[in-house]
Amino acid sequence: MEWLKDYWWIIVVILIGIFINTIKALNRLSYKSYLEKKKGIKPIPYQDDDDDDWPSTNSTKKK
Repeated sequence: MEWLKDYWWIIVVILIGIFINTIKALNRLSYKSYLEKKKGIKPIPYQDDDDDDWPSTNSTKKK
């Protein structure tokens, strides 16, 4: 661990570089084109509502 005391700044520089490259990559993403593509996808309907086993809001509470 002696080398860590001497070269801690190299690790910090590498981590800062990774952080900056991540921000650059995220800025290059185009979320607008993703949303445009998503408009053409139709949602899958959920047909299993009859088997819902959650308690209903009308049920009386037992004491």
